[in-house]
Amino acid sequence: MVGPIFLGKWLRKTAQVLVSGISRFVFMFLDFLDAVLCVFYRFVDEFLEGNATPCYCHHGEEKGVAAFGRENEVSETLYGRKNVFREMGFFGFLRKLDVMKRSGGGIIRNRWSDCSCESCLSWMSNGDQRLHVVVREPSTAIHEDNGHDCRGKPVENVLFIHGFLSSSLFWTEMVFPNLSEPAKRRYRLFAVDLLGFGRSPKPRACLYTLREHLEMIEKSVLYQFQLDSFHLVAHSMGCVIALALAAKYAKSVKSITLVAPPYFPSSANGASLTTFRRLADKKIWPPLSFGTAVMSWYEHLGRCVCFLFCRNHQAWEWILKLLSRRRHTHHSAWHTMHNVICGGAKLMDKFLEALEDCRADVHVIQGSKDNVVPSECSLNIQRKVPSAEVRIIPNADHSTVILHREKDFTRDLELILASAADGRRGYS
Repeated sequence: MVGPIFLGKWLRKTAQVLVSGISRFVFMFLDFLDAVLCVFYRFVDEFLEGNATPCYCHHGEEKGVAAFGRENEVSETLYGRKNVFREMGFFGFLRKLDVMKRSGGGIIRNRWSDCSCESCLSWMSNGDQRLHVVVREPSTAIHEDNGHDCRGKPVENVLFIHGFLSSSLFWTEMVFPNLSEPAKRRYRLFAVDLLGFGRSPKPRACLYTLREHLEMIEKSVLYQFQLDSFHLVAHSMGCVIALALAAKYAKSVKSITLVAPPYFPSSANGASLTTFRRLADKKIWPPLSFGTAVMSWYEHLGRCVCFLFCRNHQAWEWILKLLSRRRHTHHSAWHTMHNVICGGAKLMDKFLEALEDCRADVHVIQGSKDNVVPSECSLNIQRKVPSAEVRIIPNADHSTVILHREKDFTRDLELILASAADGRRGYS
C-alpha cells in the first residue's frame, strides 16, 4: 500500500513543478511579447492617427492621470502589473517620446484597430450620448393617473445590468421571454448596454471608471424615465455597479439580486490588487484562467485579440452563425476590467455597509462550480450583510447559473421581486 500512495504523491508533486516551470516560461515570453507590441503600437498609431495612443506600461505616465484629477478613480492594477522586461529597463527610450494626454483630447473618432461597421459606430450619430436601453412595458394598459396596472397593483421597475464583455441581450434573450403573464403585467423592465459595450457609446476620451458608468445609467435610465423606486438585477461585474447604485439610492431600491458577484474582503488599500490576483492570476490551466490572465495582464496582447475578433466580428458571426453579445472596444473593455472590477473592489465594503441601512432585500445567487468568481464571494457578502439570502446552484458555473436554466432562474427572480414588492422575504 505504501508504494502506490508514495508514487501518487510523487507524480502529483512532479506535475505541479512541471506546470509551474512551464507557466513561468510562458508568461515570461508573454512579458517580452507585450513589451515588443508596446513599441509596435506606438509607432503604428502615430503613423496612422498622428498621435501615439497612451498605454500603462510606464509608471511615469501615472502622473498624467493624477494631474487630471482622477487618481482616486483609476485602479492601481493598471500600473501594478509587473513585466520583467520593463522592470529591467528594456524599451526605456519610449519614455522620451511625446504622447498625447490620457484625457483623450476630446477624441471621438474610431481607433484604426477597432471595428468601423455601421452598427458599432451608430452611437456616434446619437447627439445626447445616452446608453442603449431596452425597455419592456407592462403588457396591459396602465392607469396614467396612479401608475397601477388594470388589477390595481402598482407597477414595479426592474433594472437589469449585464456582466463583463456582455450586453443587454444577456437579459432580453434569457429572462424577458420566460416571464410569466402576471409578471409581464406587473413589471416595467429596463436592460442597459453599459458604457463601452453593446450598442452604447464607446468614447476614447473616457477611462470607464465606476463613476462614469453610474452617471451614464443615471442619465439614460433613472432621470430619463423618472424612476423613484426600482429593483436591481445584476450579473458578475454588473454586481459592482448595482451595489454602487444601491448605496447611492438606498431609499429607492426595493431589492437587489446579485448573480455571481465578485467580492474579496480586504483592506481598502490592497483590495484592488487582491481582487485582480484572485480573478486573473497567471495560470496556464485551465484554459479559461489562462485566457483571463492574458487579457487582464497584457494590454497590448489584449488589443491584438480584440483586433482579431472584435474588429472582425461580422465575419465571425457569419462563420459561427451566432449573434455576438461581445461588441466592445479594447479600450472600453480594458479600462472597465481594471477600473470597475478591480478599482471598485476598494469601495465594496462601503457599498455593502450602506445596504445595512436600507430596507432593500438582498439576494445572492451563484453556481457551485463557478471557476471565474469563486463561490466564497457569495458567502463573503452574507458575512458582511447577514440579512442577505444566498442560494448556491448545484453543478452550475459562471454562465450556466442562468444559461440553460433560464426558466428556473426567471421563476426564482419573480419570487424575489414579488416578495420584495409585497413586503415578504425569501423565495416562497
